[in-house]
Amino acid sequence: MKKIHPVLLAGGYGTRLWPLSRQSYPKQFSKIIGDHTLFQQAALRLITSSQVKFERHITVTHEQFRFIAREQLQGLDISQGPIITEPQAKNTAPAILAAALFVHSSEPSAIMLAVPSDHVMPDTEDFHKAIEKGLDCLQDGKMVTFGISPTHAEVGYGHLELEHQCLDDFGMSSVRRFVEKPDRESIERMLEVGNQLWNSGIFLFRVADLIAAFVNYSSDTLKITNEAIRTAKQEPGLIRLNPKPWKQLEDRSIDYEIMEKAKNLVAIRYPSKWSDLGGWSAVWSETINDTSGTSTSDNAHAIDCRNTLLRSESKCQQVVGLGLDNIVAIAMADAVLVANKNRAQDVKQVVGYLRKKSIRQADDFSKEKRPWGWFECLALGDSFQVKCLCVKSGAALSLQSHSHRSEHWIVVEGTAKVTIDGEVKLVSKGHSVYVPLGVVHRLENLGKTQVVLIEVQIGTYFGEDDIVRYEDIYARS
Repeated sequence: MKKIHPVLLAGGYGTRLWPLSRQSYPKQFSKIIGDHTLFQQAALRLITSSQVKFERHITVTHEQFRFIAREQLQGLDISQGPIITEPQAKNTAPAILAAALFVHSSEPSAIMLAVPSDHVMPDTEDFHKAIEKGLDCLQDGKMVTFGISPTHAEVGYGHLELEHQCLDDFGMSSVRRFVEKPDRESIERMLEVGNQLWNSGIFLFRVADLIAAFVNYSSDTLKITNEAIRTAKQEPGLIRLNPKPWKQLEDRSIDYEIMEKAKNLVAIRYPSKWSDLGGWSAVWSETINDTSGTSTSDNAHAIDCRNTLLRSESKCQQVVGLGLDNIVAIAMADAVLVANKNRAQDVKQVVGYLRKKSIRQADDFSKEKRPWGWFECLALGDSFQVKCLCVKSGAALSLQSHSHRSEHWIVVEGTAKVTIDGEVKLVSKGHSVYVPLGVVHRLENLGKTQVVLIEVQIGTYFGEDDIVRYEDIYARS
């Protein structure tokens, strides 16, 4: 049995699930349903079984997410493959092509499966059955997509219109056309005919066939992406695409760029449960936990509510709904969304509105992950900011300086190694140290337990771009 190279696509931002999903930490890395993140669930679906065999995962993600992806894969008992990082998000066409070119360079006859990392597909056995069926099609030079059996008229999904009815489980048909989020009347008409499936965005192909499709339909994208991968900076387990050619690429989906034009694309009907969690209404339908159609999280409570989703992502914040009907209420520590469930697909408008107002919660959390740990903003004023920082064992902040602020560090847990203007000292629990404005400094954790400190910044500007890095063990610029 020939092995498949699985590719996890993990570069999206998921703005329709704001405020839980934001540009700095998108939905695929969050625990929305179950004990694992969506990204981890996707990785666990791509492990060798009696039906299909997989090579190690390839992950394609944004440069800023490479540490998150690696950390989450390390939390699973699976062998990690390389991570390909995009300097800029350019949608799925360049991302999938970059992975295909990488694999093709060492194995021209390789088979690849491209999978979004933010979907819910609980039946792994049926998923592998569909892949097994798809492998047979590749021998005839076909490329394969997996369409989902529709359960209702859904305007939030793209659709595949097939050449003929495909009613059998794991049945196959050529794809006549892609229909991007049609109106309800068109969907109901297609449902009556019985020749349409939901578009899952999952593709199986031989890398040589995909590259040939780019030669025919998008040679410029192929040329630029090939240059970005050919001149990529390679480190152990990491391929960092060259940003100079990459920025020349258009933002294009693989559907638009290739699959809608391809004459050799077939769809296999996947009959089991699937959701792309493309909005809060989808999360609601996956998590309903009472007879009134209401879904609540651990810190949320419903009284006389119907068809409502209530979630609190903060242990310190209790959310209570009283007499609500068809409402979504999502509470984070720094932002709350309240919306009519029928408008769940429009949440991205909220993000656009906040960006126009220059409100940082549009894209950033008050608590942000870093490769060395995390920090959380506790208080912010015109001339000061107070943060809590947690530095993992063996981790270190970059050697850096600031142009607009001084810093006062108070260690409340562990012992930190601190370098200030070339002088090195150990700062233990209950002690503090001052970092003057403009002075080069670094904090390291050489111990076996985490270091937690309170950082008080005094100055005129507190943005994360007020950092000049001189050395960094994580190769950040």
